[in-house]
Amino acid sequence: MNHPNKAPFKGVLARIDEPSNKPPSGARGHKVLLTHAAADKALPTLIGMGVNVSSEGQMHFASGKNGVIERAEIIGKDLFVWGYLFKKDCAQVIRTIQASAEEWGMSYEMHDAHVIDMRAEVYVIDHVTFTGAAVLLREKAAYLKTSFVLLGE
Repeated sequence: MNHPNKAPFKGVLARIDEPSNKPPSGARGHKVLLTHAAADKALPTLIGMGVNVSSEGQMHFASGKNGVIERAEIIGKDLFVWGYLFKKDCAQVIRTIQASAEEWGMSYEMHDAHVIDMRAEVYVIDHVTFTGAAVLLREKAAYLKTSFVLLGE
């Protein structure tokens, strides 16, 4: 039986071994490339981490958790995550996402990232600990090929 406060989702959090389309926050204006080895090693750090959604989908909202990541997997170049949003607790956010479902994407939050060469044009990350994820408008995400889909809605 589904829990009445769970709205399951699936999303592409990032692209692996591919430079971001835009510099993410905290990258000092540099695009980033997350290596497959770093992402694979860090997959367990995503499990149980919070998912946040700002009401307008414009930015990360790390202090406001709207859900939880339950599973993470790399398929090809896509870093997929599955989990749920708190259906009853953030009903308005869910309605907003449903109204424009194809426009939503995701972005990771991280700590303890190691950049191979801080002078490089593209920061290559070879170690990271994930601390959560944001759901936001795809155009605001560092990787434009991310996605966010509510399942069973």
